[in-house]
Amino acid sequence: MTRTLWLRTLAATCLTGWACVSGATPPAHAAGASAAGNPFLTASTLPFQAPRFDLIHDGDYRPAFEQGMAQQLAEIRAIADNPAPPTFDNTIVAMERSGRVLDRVSETFDGVYQANTDPALDAVQTAVSPELAQHQDAIYLNPALFARVRTLYEARAGLHLTGEQMQLLTVYYQQFIHAGAQLSDPDKAALRQLNTRLSQLETDFQQTLLAATKQGALVVPHAAALAGLDPAALQQAALSGHERGLAGQWVLPLQNTTQQPDLSALTDRDTRQALFTRSWTRAERGDTGDTRAAIAELAQLRARKAALLGYPDYASYVLYDQMARTPQAVQHFIAQLVPATLAEQKREVADIAAAISQDGQHFQPRPWDWAHYAEQVRKARYDLDAAQVRPYFELDRVLRDGVFFAANRLYGISFKERRDIPVYNPDVRVFEVTDRDGSPLALVYFDYFKRDNKNGGAWMSNFVGQSHLLGTKPVIYNVANFAKPAPGQPALISFEDVTTMFHEFGHALHGMFADQVYPTLSGTAVARDFVEFPSQFNEHWALDPVVFAHYARHYQTGAAMPQALVDKIKKAARFDQGYALGELIAAAKLDMDWHMLPARAPRQDVDRFEAASLARSGLDTRDVPPRYRSSYFLHIWSNGYAAGYYAYLWTEMLDDAAYSWFRAHGGLTRANGQRFRDMILSRGHTMDYGPMFRAFYGRDPDIVPMLRHRGLVPGEE
Repeated sequence: MTRTLWLRTLAATCLTGWACVSGATPPAHAAGASAAGNPFLTASTLPFQAPRFDLIHDGDYRPAFEQGMAQQLAEIRAIADNPAPPTFDNTIVAMERSGRVLDRVSETFDGVYQANTDPALDAVQTAVSPELAQHQDAIYLNPALFARVRTLYEARAGLHLTGEQMQLLTVYYQQFIHAGAQLSDPDKAALRQLNTRLSQLETDFQQTLLAATKQGALVVPHAAALAGLDPAALQQAALSGHERGLAGQWVLPLQNTTQQPDLSALTDRDTRQALFTRSWTRAERGDTGDTRAAIAELAQLRARKAALLGYPDYASYVLYDQMARTPQAVQHFIAQLVPATLAEQKREVADIAAAISQDGQHFQPRPWDWAHYAEQVRKARYDLDAAQVRPYFELDRVLRDGVFFAANRLYGISFKERRDIPVYNPDVRVFEVTDRDGSPLALVYFDYFKRDNKNGGAWMSNFVGQSHLLGTKPVIYNVANFAKPAPGQPALISFEDVTTMFHEFGHALHGMFADQVYPTLSGTAVARDFVEFPSQFNEHWALDPVVFAHYARHYQTGAAMPQALVDKIKKAARFDQGYALGELIAAAKLDMDWHMLPARAPRQDVDRFEAASLARSGLDTRDVPPRYRSSYFLHIWSNGYAAGYYAYLWTEMLDDAAYSWFRAHGGLTRANGQRFRDMILSRGHTMDYGPMFRAFYGRDPDIVPMLRHRGLVPGEE
């Protein structure tokens, strides 16, 4: 989540496709945009400067973007043209203070656009994305501004800076270089054109995919084809049909991944195949629903941009400031995971084939069969039925008595729901977070239920970032895509959904414990292959005995989950790990292959390139397809994870190592939580990641705890 000058929380860049966008000249009508009544042009008067969703309308965003860009460019010109010699305060700190209006509108728009878009917001995104790309270029390609930054950087040893100030100066200098500040004027002009086109393509990809995912939902005319779904899922499918104007029919919406949750329950093989096929081909449907042309051009233009900036490929360009540093290091890391994963996949394929035979069927397993028969194997091996556990995972109880409880035990923080804070959708809930000493710490929004106008997946970001310089505290949101219960019914979720809640709240903790002076270094503004470390680490507490016993209670009786069922869940947590890890590795390798293309490579045929990449993975990608195909891989084409999807695996290595340290030192204790907060969660990007991790863990990370946690090598966690 590297931050940029124009946008202080690049969770936005990561999730909407504005790849570090900013630009040359504001639109001609920007200067005339009216300030009257626009809620973004002044700081919010709500607690924590939370967005004024009670006042914000769709029509406010575009004028605020234009005002914000024009205002920041004026501020940047004043810094660049300052006749006084450059100092840390009149150059670096001045840039940190710039762009407040643009920050406010960008942060708010990004959150709403991802989670609750509409045609008006789509139009704003389409119009503003290239303007923001030009805006960033206007800043980072300004030679007078770069000259001031370079002068300070070259004199840094004699400036008597604090550690955070030295880091900030270094980050700025590197970002200017990385953005092309040292290019010749013709090359800068070429880079501006590339950045504008890339931002357009990323927006086109995202909007096309959202529409294609909605259109890709499976419509089922006969309830018999949905045999196996529990009554609540069947009722939700009927409700989805009604909401789409398809009364009397059932609709299974698609989630963002290749595999779909309902595949595990559906007993009709034709329905399973139809649902999987709708998922697999969602973004290959004619002129309006096909993302492949955009992908081919994106990959080619990214490679050209990297070459222009002196890198052999786009992956090398991206990884310059990551913990891994080089594509070769990433490839070496992934290669270490393949042997154990492939061996487990072979065992699992045999299990699936045996389950099919035991079911009296005679066919070779295909991807649409895996989840269904894996569930049968799970039931037989662990006597665990997913329907047995859902009554013990009521969403509000998981949140309050699980997620919040663990955070209180580890960090001493407490939570109070705020019903007086306006929200952008009625599903959204807001909580104020109080620190261990009683002082206000943060505001956190939770938006958990799936909507057709919401991007798939789950994520965290900020409406307001933390900064002592700006006097701001964190305003954070967690978003997911859980099935919304029918009116009057409880929100019963799967254990996978429980894990998602803990995961996204781990990001929230990283953001709310931010303790930085400067916004560019604050909170989750860290490398892609470090930012998932706190979130994945927080997942471990979902199965901690003390935490689990506190939230896993029957929604009707309040009875604790029987210990026999708890034991089954824990044992089953290591089940099907060849599949789970294999689909991630395949997706990560696909991402790296796309972004290791050299600039001289021709524009690729997407399907052939993908097939060749998967064939080289060394894994069983016929039975275990990648978690995302190229055509719906939102992370890498529009959400800032280009050449970065491996980060989920890399940070899993970090989080499992850190959890092994906790287990060796007493587990869930305030002392351990405080140490993790002090040494990891509160540090932001104030130091390099390797030394930061080694200071906590005592040595470099290794993959053994990760493989052990997944049950792929012998031993207890």
